[in-house]
Amino acid sequence: MASRECGILATTPIYFFCMVIFPIITILFFTFLLDSGQPQEMPIGVVDLDNTSTTRALIRRLDGMQTSHVAAYFATPADARKAIQRNKIYAFLYIPQGTTENLLSARQPKVSFYYTGTSLTAAAMLMRDLKTVCTLGSAAVGQATMQARGFTQKQITTFLQPIAVDLHAVGNPWTSYNIYLSTFIIPGILLLFIFLISAYSIGTELKFHRSQELMKLSGNDIYAAIIGKFLPQTLIWLIIVYGYMWYVFGHLGFPHPGGTWLIALIGLLAVLASEGFGIFIFGIIPSLRMSMSICSLWGVLSFSTCGAAFPIFAMDAPITAMAQLFPLRHYYMVYQLNIFNGYPMEIAWFNYMALGIFICLPLFVMKSIRKAMTEYVYIP
Repeated sequence: MASRECGILATTPIYFFCMVIFPIITILFFTFLLDSGQPQEMPIGVVDLDNTSTTRALIRRLDGMQTSHVAAYFATPADARKAIQRNKIYAFLYIPQGTTENLLSARQPKVSFYYTGTSLTAAAMLMRDLKTVCTLGSAAVGQATMQARGFTQKQITTFLQPIAVDLHAVGNPWTSYNIYLSTFIIPGILLLFIFLISAYSIGTELKFHRSQELMKLSGNDIYAAIIGKFLPQTLIWLIIVYGYMWYVFGHLGFPHPGGTWLIALIGLLAVLASEGFGIFIFGIIPSLRMSMSICSLWGVLSFSTCGAAFPIFAMDAPITAMAQLFPLRHYYMVYQLNIFNGYPMEIAWFNYMALGIFICLPLFVMKSIRKAMTEYVYIP
């Protein structure tokens, strides 16, 4: 059985592309795309109607920040707004005339900044830079004024910054988007490929009229047929998944305080659970087209329901309950709790149990698959 499946895999190009080429391209694409960790030198504009040494120093300080780059100067806010709408800049700083005079005379001038919310990452990071530079500008003037009045440096610091923030980013101190995104997007895509190939490999037995041959070789034992058919696929998927994990945790150095053996365990569970889900869907709907459609839908929805982009507990109760039906959700929870944060395995006992249930799902549809292999006729 396994040798027959190896022959099918070797002579059918779609398996080679979907199980080897496309997963490798996906892994390299996302890790290279996010290699810098955070977006840098994002273009912003400036409308400086005051044009004094103070405002120019403020602009230079803004341009010196890692994520911001002053790419253009505009005469009016309307021109800057048009530049945002044309995607030439992500934000702009508006300094009205008389800002420096009002600042020095303590009349609290108003400096405005505008940013587009179409890109959440760019909006959040540029808002932080713009807000910081405006705060630093007012602090610099306050510092100079207090020094002229004879205050000590300690008094100035206490007045300008009464609370000192000691910030620690736990687990990802670099705040790298590569570590955050690549650890759930890439596995999600790999699990989607496993869903589709699992349903496709069984469905093509009917499509190409090989189902009777499959059952004959297995002695009419559907369990032997499925195990023999999926054994070579499982080995290939494990090589791909473990290769991805070595690449990100070993070569790229993503943090994994949970240890190597947990990485190996979650890789094995993820592959078996995804194959189990694909087989289960085909058993429920023994149609090549419909089973693959449901698997693709389930795989795409996994990215929204795994909890990486938006916390599950903040969603509506029906969505929170439905999220438990996606293997990626439990993979991500095990990764987050046991591998990324290094908590004990018992913390994620529910997620391990859920992955085990996904692995066992084909047992409930074996009779349906056997009936499809022996009686059904493929309908295009």
